[in-house]
Amino acid sequence: MKFLLLIGGLLGFAIGLVFSWAQKSAWPTSLWHACVAAYLASLLMRWWGRAWRKNLEEVLKERQSAGAPANSSSAAASKS
Repeated sequence: MKFLLLIGGLLGFAIGLVFSWAQKSAWPTSLWHACVAAYLASLLMRWWGRAWRKNLEEVLKERQSAGAPANSSSAAASKS
């Protein structure tokens, strides 16, 4: 989860900085925009990561309750 926050923060900072430079903003304004974009992008990545993880856990539980193997490597081992 921390990895997704870091990625979101870095991407948001870069996007905020690039868009501020494109608008020819002053340095303090560009830094402010980049920081806000980093914060919002990290929140968005955290939300997406949690939703993704929750869905993966649900699929795993469904497969286990249906009696299907959890992954393809265990399926190949059980067939041998």
